[in-house]
Amino acid sequence: MPWFAWLLAATALGAAEFFTFTLVFGLLAGAALVAAVVAGVGIGVLGQLVALGAATAAGLVIVRPVALRYMAQQPVTYEGSDALIGKRAEVVQEVTATRGLIKLSGEEWSARALDESLVIPVGAPVDVMEIEGATAIVYPRELLP
Repeated sequence: MPWFAWLLAATALGAAEFFTFTLVFGLLAGAALVAAVVAGVGIGVLGQLVALGAATAAGLVIVRPVALRYMAQQPVTYEGSDALIGKRAEVVQEVTATRGLIKLSGEEWSARALDESLVIPVGAPVDVMEIEGATAIVYPRELLP
């Protein structure tokens, strides 16, 4: 079988995978590409079919279960105050090691500086490093590496 016939088969299988998302057609398309390479090297039809079968078996036995397990995992989502960690805020009232006020996601939050020696002036941009109760622990944006 000529190599371009395998490429056509791989293209058709890839298109089928695009519409089904079963991973089977995609693995078969990859196996057809392997058969195309084998045909391009000059190996006969029997060798091409063996390569197709081996690549298909390897994909279905090894790759598909790993891919399905990965796809089944729930994405990491942060809820509540944890979702605010890493956000940018603006200082509304001078922030020190013990007190301060920032505007974070449209709301005013009590805040204190992560570095106890810092005094962050009004209007300075800060990053939220932690949330402790109703207090945001912040660090000035310019000092970050």
